Amino acid sequence: MRKIMNLLENLNWKDAKGYPKGTKSKVLRDGENGKTVLLKLPKGFYMGSHSHIITEQHFVLEGEYMSDGEVFPVGSYQIFPSGDEHGPFKSENGALVLIFWDPFKKN
Repeated sequence: MRKIMNLLENLNWKDAKGYPKGTKSKVLRDGENGKTVLLKLPKGFYMGSHSHIITEQHFVLEGEYMSDGEVFPVGSYQIFPSGDEHGPFKSENGALVLIFWDPFKKN
């Protein structure tokens, strides 16, 4: 079954568990083969360095964030292979980030 959702409407936003206060998320896909979310970073957002057991991809859709001394503005893309330490992340004015978590499959 095909799922259609307007990414920019103000429906389906929830407090993002495991993130700093004020961070909101909208789950677009949550299945056995990965997860896709929109993440709204509030003004003054800060999250320390961390890693995941799966691959993570970021697409900055609005605003910007800073990581490892580099600014990632609208249109930026990053990929973090499983196990790679990434962050810390901070956003002075907030951001909207599309995030994909997908299992890494070796051939």
